[in-house]
Formats: sequence, structure tokens, C-alpha cells
Amino acid sequence: MDPVTAPAARATGSVDALVALGAEDMAVIDGLIRDRMRSDVEVIPALAEHLIAAGGKRLRPLLCVAAARLIGTERDEHRKLAAAVEFIHTATLLHDDIVDGSRTRRGKAAAHLIWGAAQSVLVGDFLFTRAFDLMVDAGSMPALRLLANASAVIAEGEVLQLMRAHDLNLPQDVYIQIISAKTAALFAASAEAGALAAGGTSSQIAAMRDFGQYLGLAFQLADDALDYGGASEALGKDAGDDFREGKATLPLLFAIQRTRGREDAFWTRTIARQEQTEDDFRRARELVIGTGSLGATLALASDYAQAAKAALDVFEDGVWKSALMDLADFSVGRTT
Repeated sequence: MDPVTAPAARATGSVDALVALGAEDMAVIDGLIRDRMRSDVEVIPALAEHLIAAGGKRLRPLLCVAAARLIGTERDEHRKLAAAVEFIHTATLLHDDIVDGSRTRRGKAAAHLIWGAAQSVLVGDFLFTRAFDLMVDAGSMPALRLLANASAVIAEGEVLQLMRAHDLNLPQDVYIQIISAKTAALFAASAEAGALAAGGTSSQIAAMRDFGQYLGLAFQLADDALDYGGASEALGKDAGDDFREGKATLPLLFAIQRTRGREDAFWTRTIARQEQTEDDFRRARELVIGTGSLGATLALASDYAQAAKAALDVFEDGVWKSALMDLADFSVGRTT
């Protein structure tokens, strides 16, 4: 059985319904994004456009829109917050690609390879300022505080991951702490911001925050599994990048634990010392799949997706709730 079609990952969800429902909102949000990318310094809009035009499903701003529409709103503050969320996400991608030495992003050359690391960092900083402008324009101090805090948490997560890079003994709870910060925090903040903008009740806001948190964890776990069991098209980056960068992701940690005493020298050389040959990823992939580590990671991702769906129990059934349920399934149902 192909690893990505293992029982734990057999979700049938899609983002199609959510994309269709949010199309009108997203058209306005895209306009806001492009308007705020303007600058007389030519490299800024050029570099930002390079990454934004590469596509992606814009799940984080869509999540903000869905939360607002699920609760019910006739206002447009959520659109400004959704655009801010996309700027935060894009800025972190620019910075992450430099730290990780990534060569591709969403099928295109990483920006730092075209414009250089220094300019990419500074454009990322520019995008953060655009995000905060939009938050101020939205006129919600709670949302401003929420997204500002999420930005800080994301940075903390990236620093923690960098500090624990190549750690063959990284505990699972620390790994979860890392992905909670670097990925799930923005998912959670996006959903909560939409609920805040819509004037949701405390229980509705908490439910959307929980949905986003669990969805983000499921999404990152599935991404980490796909690095060993998927293809570049499903990832938006090169398959095997996590291994080549020596990232201690959960499928790798499971494989290290399950081959203890047999493959210690291999893991120490390839991950701890970062001494890799061209054939090492193939062997690592075989070990990750053969020990059931890929399936175990996807099973945990599926558990988080189910928790995300359960968080929506406070809402009545409807098209927006159904689309979010599908999104939770999609988070672990992506295949090659």
C-alpha cells in the first residue's frame, strides 16, 4: 500500500467548496493585498509578487473569511484581517526559506536565490508592516493584539526549531510545541480573528480558535509526512527537503526510535552531522515507511483533524460549516 493512502490518511475532503463560497471575499482580499504591496522601491513589489503570484490555496485568509461568514457578518473588517494574515504568512515564508536554505517555493525558485537573502529579509519586514497597517485599519484592538501575538509566537517557534535542529532525541512534546507555534498559531489566529470581526460570542470565538489550532497541527503533521511519502507538487517544495535540512520532524523521530541500535550510525551521519550522499534520502524514506513511522504520523494528523471537526459542534449545520469540515479532512487527505 502506498504510504499516503494508508487508512489514517484516507480523508476525502476538498477545499473546493470553501474556495467557491469565499470567492467574492477573496477577490476583495486579493485587491487589498496588491494595493498594499505598492512601493516606489521596485524590488519590493516585484519580490512580493513573485511569491504571491506563485499561487497556493490561501488557506489562512480563507479560514478568516469562513469564520466570519459562519458566524454571520454584513461588515468587511474580516477582509482586512484576512489580508493581514496573508501578509504575515508570506513574510514568514520569505524568512523561513532563507533560514532553511530552500531552493523552491510553490514550484518556483525561492526569492532569496533571485534577489539575495538581504533583500528577501527586508521585503519580509515590509510585508509585516503592511499587515499591521491593515490590522489598524480594521479598527479592532482585540484582533490587533491577537495577530501581533501570533506573529511573536511564530517567530518563537522558528527559533526553537532552529535551536533543536538535527536533534536525534527531540521529544515528541517539544516537536508538537514547535509546530504549534510555527504553523498552528497562525491558523488559530486566522480563525479567531474572523470570529472576532463578526462579533461572535465567547463560545463561538473559542470554538474557531480551537478549530484553527487543531487544523494547523493536522496540516503540519501531514506536510511532514508528505516530505517522505509525497511528491513536490503536493508539498509546494521539493520532497525530501526536511531530511536534507536535517529537520527533526515526527516521521523521522519515529523512525529513529524504531531503528534504535540498528541504524544509529546512519542517522547520526545524515542528520546530526549533516553528511549526506545522493542516495541517503531514498534509504531514509524506506526506513520511515518500512517502520510504520509515516502511518503513525498520519494517524496523529487524523486525530487532530477529527478534533478540529468536533470543535465546530457549537455551530448549526450549513454550507460554511460543511466546507470547514471538508477542509479538516483535506488537511490529512492530500495525496501525491
